Amino acid sequence: MKILFIGDIFAAPGRRIVADHLQDIIAANGIDLAIANAENAAGGFGLTPSIAEELLGLGLDVLTSGNHVWDKRELYDYFARQPRLLRPANYAAAPGRGVIVFRARNGVECAILNLQGRTYMPSTDCPFRKADQILEEIGASVKVRFLDFHAEVTSEKIAMGWYLDGRVSAVVGTHTHVATADTRILPGGTAYQTDCGMTGPYSSVIGVQTDIIIQRFLTGLPVRMEAARHDPELHAVIVDVDESTGKARAIRRHSIDGD
Repeated sequence: MKILFIGDIFAAPGRRIVADHLQDIIAANGIDLAIANAENAAGGFGLTPSIAEELLGLGLDVLTSGNHVWDKRELYDYFARQPRLLRPANYAAAPGRGVIVFRARNGVECAILNLQGRTYMPSTDCPFRKADQILEEIGASVKVRFLDFHAEVTSEKIAMGWYLDGRVSAVVGTHTHVATADTRILPGGTAYQTDCGMTGPYSSVIGVQTDIIIQRFLTGLPVRMEAARHDPELHAVIVDVDESTGKARAIRRHSIDGD
């Protein structure tokens, strides 16, 4: 089976390029399950219920997130109404859930997990131990398992890949908005990439208008972040998984330059 994962959808340009190309990607690549990280979809900072519904309406099956999912208060009550929106599972007492078992287009049950790193990130429970707990609760019958690991440093992401090698189908990182070139299958059969990259405006500093961020670095003063608007790109990975074993057969990067 084929799993599509789209990295950090950022603001209106990111939503637009997903809307323009998602169904073509699904059809051309025989995608059975489409996932996207949507924590920056509302103006680059957070997510709203209406935008989450918009993205799901485009054909995305599950939305993952990260630390910015808490930026919009109106989302808090929405979690109870929309189980297909995940937040990192290692937030101990937050609304929402960090895992879902979802039946893909080919009828296979797939577990989608969302975890957040702790290095240079908000305080959360240990993502490694939380992964152990979730996998034990899922049980052996659900063999296809995909993890969005939302973390800052490459070492923590790589460590998670090795820690879960052979126990999940794929570990793909998000948060840093720059796609990495280490796409591979680990020895135990887990597909891995340190960061999927951003889906949004690339004439920017990781999504934000360049002049704002340059002034911040030059002056050290706080600034009001504004999402950039131009040169959208879509960055994703497509993972081919043997549904009978849960092992990945292949992983490749997939990108599209917008208008």
